[in-house]
Amino acid sequence: MKVYFYHTQNIQYCLRRMAEGEFPSHFLYGACHLADNGVDVVYHRSPKHELSRLKTALYTAWRVLTCRERFDAIYATHYKGLELVVLLRALGLFRKPIVVWHHQPIVKSKSRLRELLGRFFYKGFDRLIFFSPKLVDDSLKAPKADPRKLVVGHWGADLAFYDKIKAELKAEQVSPSHHNTPSPSHPNDSQLSTLNSQLTPSHPLTILIGLQPKRDFMKGAMKIAAFVEEVARRHPGKVQIKYVEGVPYDEYMRLLAEADVLVDQLYSYTPSMNSLAAMARGTVVIGGGEEEYYEFIGCARLSTCAPMCPTRRISRR
Repeated sequence: MKVYFYHTQNIQYCLRRMAEGEFPSHFLYGACHLADNGVDVVYHRSPKHELSRLKTALYTAWRVLTCRERFDAIYATHYKGLELVVLLRALGLFRKPIVVWHHQPIVKSKSRLRELLGRFFYKGFDRLIFFSPKLVDDSLKAPKADPRKLVVGHWGADLAFYDKIKAELKAEQVSPSHHNTPSPSHPNDSQLSTLNSQLTPSHPLTILIGLQPKRDFMKGAMKIAAFVEEVARRHPGKVQIKYVEGVPYDEYMRLLAEADVLVDQLYSYTPSMNSLAAMARGTVVIGGGEEEYYEFIGCARLSTCAPMCPTRRISRR
């Protein structure tokens, strides 16, 4: 069997950086490991420059329909850019199965016309892979979601890549944090007092918050950010907050290396790859843990985690 692999990111760039040991292999959603399971891969040739959504859809359709290599199905990380091929599949004009990762729950549109168009569009998918049962359950509330097509994908992070980060830090004898930060599990008063005395305007506690405004309804980082901002107001000069949005992976990793704390997603709907990178460096991670995910991984309690449950609302300024 052979699949045509489509990614919204530049595949050739990712492959090159992976070969250099700079990118984890899960960037390609397991495509580079399919050969180990008897599945060959035709990699989509990504455009050299970023295109508009319409031009990307036209370019992708042209690449797929004129591909000289025979393939049996399309395996995609997202439907964005693949819309025209999906429509052809829905019309019965494209005969190869399309399997796509769906990053958020399927929802019913408020517009009747958009909902009708959406129902037709979703007929073009043969399988939709979700990161968790929670996303599947939420999607089943939408009329256009076909339960026969929805599956949960057990995400596999490239742990060897993060082990490499840990080994490099150890070899260089570099402390993964700027300060002697106590363990977040059960810090005692003495540790907290020591940490507080070390924090100054010239050496503040640096907190990194990655923002995705269009996806915050399923990430929830801004809800945690409100509490972090209050901590900064209560401790002026001792806490520095860095907001990051839309930066390349290399730049994000550089900023992460300089941070003491990473604020990640509150809702555990999708894998937290940045959290793994942070923990490999010894950086404290503030995030959420939904009950559904504890059940998903078969754990009643995670002893290494200190749950953070906001109990009151704070208006963002």
